[in-house]
Amino acid sequence: MTFFRRIAHTLVATLLIAAPAAAFAQPLGLGATAIPGPLADLQRHLASATLQSSFHIGIDVEDLATGFESGINVDENMPAASTIKIPVMVEVFRQMELGLVNLHHNLHVQESDKDYGSGDLCYASVNTPISIERLLWAMITDSDNTATNMLIRMVGRSHINTTMHRLGLRHTQVGDYIRTYSGGIRYALRTSPRDMIRLLDAMAHHSLIDQWSSGEMLAILTGQRHNSLLPQPLPAGTQIAHKTGTLHDTLNDVGIVYLADEPYAIAVMTTNLPDLETGRAFIRQVSRLAYDSFKRFGQWRVSNRLPAFAAGGAVVAAAAVAGPQTLAPDAAMWSSHPGDAAAPDAGHAGVWKNPDFVP
Repeated sequence: MTFFRRIAHTLVATLLIAAPAAAFAQPLGLGATAIPGPLADLQRHLASATLQSSFHIGIDVEDLATGFESGINVDENMPAASTIKIPVMVEVFRQMELGLVNLHHNLHVQESDKDYGSGDLCYASVNTPISIERLLWAMITDSDNTATNMLIRMVGRSHINTTMHRLGLRHTQVGDYIRTYSGGIRYALRTSPRDMIRLLDAMAHHSLIDQWSSGEMLAILTGQRHNSLLPQPLPAGTQIAHKTGTLHDTLNDVGIVYLADEPYAIAVMTTNLPDLETGRAFIRQVSRLAYDSFKRFGQWRVSNRLPAFAAGGAVVAAAAVAGPQTLAPDAAMWSSHPGDAAAPDAGHAGVWKNPDFVP
């Protein structure tokens, strides 16, 4: 099964004029493809904005049609905060594709699942049954930590990490359950801007797990209810599938912006912030810079006869964002893996030998 597609670059691009480097402001590595046209301008703007900041920053943006990237500290290992919930979701869909879990399977709340940092499920009574479908939506759209811990318990941390490694992600690690008030949580949940972009790129091209899974994950991300970061400075009606992350002095937002002529993936990560408002202002600034650059890049790409984006936007646009009921038309695919005689149940837990699983 192919997870990532690689597009051949068909143009000898203009060389990027090197921006000054600071301790936390290293541009794309020397081995990276030269950055063309408006994205070279974006690179210089990002370097300038970073040099004016006193906190730790990682940024990666990618044109989904051509694969061209622009960024700062793209491979920096940083606190993931709640962006780690995207890898958790990916592993749930992977095990669903294998027929090990299904949409209507219920998990029961355990006291050890509860985290009061984000979401309402922490107030549910122990042994309350909640479907995987609702846990997925709560984890992403409400950033519910208890829902996340329940799904991690089901699929297993080691399986999430193994899947991310097999996908080529170098820095993404789920080292513990989400414990908001644990001093070690910033070190337990890690990722990098480029790791997040790799997941989003594969999802946008319908090659993450499979076409159906990619479309459903995009639909859930489009239902995001925390929209004060990347979406805030964009024109009204701009569609974006994204996930935020907040933890103490860390603020992140990663997603796909469906700019009509030039959809792009963007990951902006900040940590060691003096305050969260500083991080909000920075992420909004970068989001608008990227949007304006990709509007110009779309015209540049057409004039240079480079390929258009071939997949993604229509699928997301067709998906409602009201909540879990959106997935009802696909219930057959969720409730039973194609070809299986019956929907899998809790008895499949032993198939992947997850010692953490308790239904």
